[in-house]
Amino acid sequence: MVSKGIVLVAGAGGLVGRATIDQYLSEGFDVVALSRRPPEPPTGAAHIAVDLADAVACHARLGELRSVTHIVYAALFEKPNLTDGWLEADQIAVNLAMLTNLLDAVEANNPSLRHITLLQGAKAYGVHLGQIPVPAREDAPRHIHPNFYWAQQDFLAARQAGKAWNWTVLRPQVVFGFAQSSMMNMIAAVGAYAAISRQLGLPLVYPGAGMRVTEATDARLLARAIAWSARTPAAANQIFNVTNGDVFTWENVWPVIARAFSMPVGLPHPMPLRLVMPGHAGTWRALVERYGLESLTLEALVGGSWQFADFAFSRAHSTSSLLSTIKIRQAGFDDCIDTEDSLAWWLAHLQERRILPPALG
Repeated sequence: MVSKGIVLVAGAGGLVGRATIDQYLSEGFDVVALSRRPPEPPTGAAHIAVDLADAVACHARLGELRSVTHIVYAALFEKPNLTDGWLEADQIAVNLAMLTNLLDAVEANNPSLRHITLLQGAKAYGVHLGQIPVPAREDAPRHIHPNFYWAQQDFLAARQAGKAWNWTVLRPQVVFGFAQSSMMNMIAAVGAYAAISRQLGLPLVYPGAGMRVTEATDARLLARAIAWSARTPAAANQIFNVTNGDVFTWENVWPVIARAFSMPVGLPHPMPLRLVMPGHAGTWRALVERYGLESLTLEALVGGSWQFADFAFSRAHSTSSLLSTIKIRQAGFDDCIDTEDSLAWWLAHLQERRILPPALG
């Protein structure tokens, strides 16, 4: 098969990066995956180990690349204290430097470059600070809070002026997918929480507080939107929200998680997972041994995602987080997926891969 082009995926080991690699490989593109460590399991893409925060390393490792046609920028630097870090100046500076270093190393030697996709999210509307407009729309004025999204987007727009390539910004909600040690991996967090609860003989208790209506974005659907944006003239230099297409509350989808592990649902009881769950590392080790799971520690599996789960389940400053997807649908992307089906699929996928224990315990 003749390659349709060469796609450079930055952040190849993350939720979005892995799904994007699979999507572009399925469409007949060659893919070069960029991450500090090779993605596990292997993706089928060529891999270059590089720290994007290191400008010298970027030039040394990426300066010889030729014939790149697409860049998907899904790399992300997060601080150990996840939610506080979202407002801190050094988090913004590092994320801007990473994108700058990549383009400085690649753009000049690749006149074939046609499109760059940049990932943002609902923090563009201030979802981490309080109630956002319902629904949040792409043409809303920028929120006053500091955000690396603005730094990266302004840099990319200025750099693109007069060039042959164009860009698209995509804003998903919480992404359902999988990557080890991700700071925002909801599937790993809820899966490990459910499995540990069952191992302890407990029902699956919803640990959140309050009721908020929200949305999710399946990583596979997001990858299809990324590929669509690169080939669609209407997506050139545009910003689009992209979600599964339905809405839900976390408490109401809790039975989906319980069914994945054949366990009953208990009465809701708020608790901070970031404080409670690390203490069950030994229980997780017992699960790994009992079911012959992939040899991952609880920290390696979930990473900082306990913090992200607490943010999703228990933030008290809002009742809904809804993004309008009218713009992307009118531009021609009308794909969708049922969020309960998406949640069930990803849990089953990790069970099949022996990362999570099986349904029957």
